[in-house]
Amino acid sequence: MTRLSEEEIARQLSMMPNWKRKDSKWIERRYRFKEYLDGIAFVNKLASLSEEVNHHPFITIQYKMVIVSLTSWSENGLTGLDFKLARQIDDLYFPDHY
Repeated sequence: MTRLSEEEIARQLSMMPNWKRKDSKWIERRYRFKEYLDGIAFVNKLASLSEEVNHHPFITIQYKMVIVSLTSWSENGLTGLDFKLARQIDDLYFPDHY
C-alpha cells in the first residue's frame, strides 16, 4: 500500500461523511450505543475484523461511545487500506441491533 495524496484522501472522505480527518495522518469516527455492553460487543466484532485483515485501529471506549482511529504506520499516513477498513467497520455498526 502506498500513502494517498491529499486529493484522494479528500475524495474518500467525501464518500464517508461520518469519518473525520484527525491531524494529517489519521481518520476517526465516533460510534454511539444505547448501552455500554453494546459498545463492547461492537469492539469485539471490530477486533476480529481487524485481525482478519491484519490492520489494527486505535480504539477508545468512553462509556456508550466507541472512537475508532485509523492510520497506516508503514506508510506514515493514510492508505487505501485505512478507508477500506473504515467502510468495513461501518458495515458492522447497526444501531438498531444495539
